[in-house]
Amino acid sequence: MTPKPRTKIVFMGTPEIAVTCLDRLVRDGFDVRAVVTRIDKPKGRRAILTPPPVKVYAEQNGIPVCQPRTLRDEAFAAWLREVDPDLILVVAFGMILPENVLAYPKYGCINVHASLLPKYRGAAPMQRAIMDGESETGVTIMYMDAGLDTGDMIFRRATPITGTDTLETVHDKLAKLGAEALSDAVRRIENGETLPREKQNGDLATYAAKIEREDAKLDFTRPARELDLQIRALTPIPYAYFTRSDGATVKVLSARPAKGEGTPGTVLAASFEKEGYIRVACGAGALDIVSLKPEGKGGMTAADYLRGRKLSVGEAL
Repeated sequence: MTPKPRTKIVFMGTPEIAVTCLDRLVRDGFDVRAVVTRIDKPKGRRAILTPPPVKVYAEQNGIPVCQPRTLRDEAFAAWLREVDPDLILVVAFGMILPENVLAYPKYGCINVHASLLPKYRGAAPMQRAIMDGESETGVTIMYMDAGLDTGDMIFRRATPITGTDTLETVHDKLAKLGAEALSDAVRRIENGETLPREKQNGDLATYAAKIEREDAKLDFTRPARELDLQIRALTPIPYAYFTRSDGATVKVLSARPAKGEGTPGTVLAASFEKEGYIRVACGAGALDIVSLKPEGKGGMTAADYLRGRKLSVGEAL
């Protein structure tokens, strides 16, 4: 019996969540012919040119890498014809696919989106879901079209958001969930199955806008519960922050809601016990800052911060 031809796959992705999905495809034995990822970018104060995580993984595993500056020129179109994929898989790639690319593979372009669509379309679905106090999130495996996360859905897989989850823990849960669901979709294609297609209800759609610097600024006139969600949604990138009365920026690495009342932004209590805490009055309740990163310094516990800077009850941060 002649063996069934393998599905030729091109994988498009850039950050760590994409690496998790790519690794699952490789470990499950699928025919990933090439990877398309973003160009190397300078990072850090020394602006060292750094490859994206997907490129690092692909090179370590002998997968050819393409790093186009645009998907809209003849050079990329020629590359696509040469590789001739049956299926394009996209995970957090960071570039919009033009119509000629969307239309090329016979099995279409399939995307992993880190939300339960149609909620949280856009660039920051994980962060916005945590900020909004959602009790669950998940991944959607979907066919791509010309819109922004508007394509027909194949699978949706949900997972709870707990009261201690941060962006990091939600990212890791969704990376694993997305990798499993994506592998399942490819396996079904290879088995000759017809994947389900469910149109999204646009009336239920919400938009998860990119995180800007202002989104990370803590406003102590807001309730402590909201600030706790904001801090967890931005940990570990880019971290929420407040500006001290002297103008210095302090990033909050971890915190928790607490009981207390007073003028928002003032210190209600400061403790050196264990890692310590700085209790700050909020619009409703209080927030215990447990670890933080002052401007120009490394991360530290609240106790270490207090040893270097005396804070008095009633003092404004």
